[in-house]
Order: sequence, then C-alpha cells, then structure tokens
Amino acid sequence: MELHKRKLARIYTNLRGWRTKRKIVVIESDDWGSIRMPSKDVYNKCLKEGYPVDKISFEKYDSLLSEEDLEVLFDLLISYKDMKGNHPIITANSMVANPDFEKIKENNFKEYYYELITDTFQKYPQHKNNFKLWRKGMELKVFHPQYHGREHLNVSQFMSALQKGDKDAHFGFSNNMPGCIPLNPMSGRRGNSYVVAMQYNSLKDKEDKLKIFTEGLDLFDKLFGYKSESIIPPNFRWSPDYNKAVYEKGVKYFQGIHTMFEPSPDGNKNIRHRYYQGKKNLIGQVFSVRNVTFEPSMFKLRIKDPVDQCLGEMNIAFAMHKPAVITSHRINFVGFIDIENRNRNLVMLNQILTKALKRWPDIEFMTSDQLGKLMSGEQS
Repeated sequence: MELHKRKLARIYTNLRGWRTKRKIVVIESDDWGSIRMPSKDVYNKCLKEGYPVDKISFEKYDSLLSEEDLEVLFDLLISYKDMKGNHPIITANSMVANPDFEKIKENNFKEYYYELITDTFQKYPQHKNNFKLWRKGMELKVFHPQYHGREHLNVSQFMSALQKGDKDAHFGFSNNMPGCIPLNPMSGRRGNSYVVAMQYNSLKDKEDKLKIFTEGLDLFDKLFGYKSESIIPPNFRWSPDYNKAVYEKGVKYFQGIHTMFEPSPDGNKNIRHRYYQGKKNLIGQVFSVRNVTFEPSMFKLRIKDPVDQCLGEMNIAFAMHKPAVITSHRINFVGFIDIENRNRNLVMLNQILTKALKRWPDIEFMTSDQLGKLMSGEQS
C-alpha cells in the first residue's frame, strides 16, 4: 500500500511542466559544508545526557565528510560515464559558513559571528584538505557546488535561545553543534528546529534573513570563483519577495520539491506555493522539481529497497518524458560518524549507476544549473 502511494505521488509530480525525450539525470545533494553532528564523541555524549540522537537520522549520521569520505565517493563517480563521456556529477548544494563558537562565547552571546567553511575544515581531525578535494572533484567534473545558504542555522532563533539561557541551546553550543534537539519530548519542537535557517517571525526578521542569504551568495562567489546560478533554500522555506534580490545576484534557477513554504511574519501557518518542472516566476526564474529519491540514510522514510525505489522513480520520470532529478542529501555519503553508513550507501549507489546505464544507455548526466539552462531555452 505504501509503495503504491509513493508511485502515485511520483506520477502526480511528473504530470505538469517541461518535458523532454532525453534521459537526463541530475543528482541534487544538500547540506555540504555545514556542521551537524561534530564527532562520534559528541554523539555519545548526547546519548549519555538523554538526547535521543539515535532516533533522528540527521543527528545519527550527518556530519562533515572526511577526506577519505570524499576520495571514495569521487573514485566511484569517475568510474562511470554516460554516452557523451560525462561522469555522474553531484550538484553539491553548499553552505559557505558555520557559527564561530569561540567568538560568540567571548562576546558573552551578545553578537553572532561566523567562520567560512574553509576555516571550519581546519578545525576537524580528518578534514584539513577538504576544500582542496572539493576543487579536485570540480576539476574531475563529479562535484559541482551550488548555493544552499550562508549557514544551516536560524541565527536569530539560536542567539535568542542562548541569550535566554535555554539549556538545550547551550548544550548544543557547548559541543559545537548548530542548535540541539530538545531533551524534553513535550517541548513542542521536533528535531533540531534551529537548522531551519530561513524561518522568520517578524518583518524585521524577514529582512534580516534576506541580508544573510544574499551575503552568503557573495561569499560563495569569492570562495568558488563563480556565481551560483541555482539555489535551494534550506528546508524549502522561502518568500517570493526575495526572488528579485537573488536574481540581481545572478540566481536564475530554483531547485526544490513541488512545494515551497513561505513563513508568515505574524506567526501563523506557512503559506504553501506549488511548483512543477520548468515553471517560471514573474521575472523569468525557472523552477526544477525533484522527482526521484535516493535517501537510504533517512530511516524514517521507511524505504525498504532504496535501489529499487530510485530506479522505479527514474523509470516513471523517463516514461513521462521528464528529467530524473534525484534528491540525495550529503548524509548518505558520510562515514565520519559511522563508516558503515557511507559504505553500505556507496554499494547501493554503485548498483543504481550500473543498472541505470545498462537499462538506459542514452542517459545524460547534468548539473542543476545545466538543466535550468536547458529548460529556460538558454542552451540545447
């Protein structure tokens, strides 16, 4: 029954919008560069203190990929090519900064400070060459950063909680985590709500969130040497009022699912905005919709066979003349917290690529912004 519902949902997702007979495959992967669970030691400390981090996949597995994690992932990707000689390429939707915990503490939580991801990498034991490896992945054309946000953190909410002495927030802060899941299950919060970076609760907060986001776009340009033409707002929270501001920074394409959520400044429910493949907004920005899932680490999705699920959804997309836009968060490739998480998922990714290329030898691997250019008519 669950499988049948998922199949119907995918058919519905593919009903409207841009079509092509080309078998295009895009792999969109969020959260690169962001801190989540800093180490296995912190994970064990959370469990000891009563925080149920083993019950939430992002708290259990997600972290910065180590140098080894990156190397084995890239080695797998370069072993495959499509009919045009392109490797499978990950559109790595990246944060460009993380909280600077030391500076925030030195200033007695009065003001927020951030550090670039390049500085964060230097503070981790197996990550000092990460940015060089990112560059290597870019040169090999298996890794293509695009912009996800300045940091995966709701700065105003986190700082407010710290200033009020919130115990959970301070526990997370003391362990270099961007927020924390609640210790008390009756708190009303589900998971680490502090990572919902673009959620706002006032008009001023709305303006501040846009300033943070556009500042991050400038930092992205400085880090990578090019503008990010596509973006994916964290947790699919976004106000259409922001569209013009990011367009002026070079953003032409939006990644996402068929629904985006616009926060309400008065604290009421978020407003839903529906999208479909190739939909354009009033200023000509194009929306891409994810229609294939490879999320084996997200155990709450209850996908029994991630390989079969992914290939089945690719089949639906191609049958309906749609590109296969695969969602596969960074969590699926991380072995820094639990090496078995990485190893078993790379085995499955290997199976998907092998079977997909055999079944559809005319597959074309693309990045999100390449697909955007195709859908907008900028290239053929």
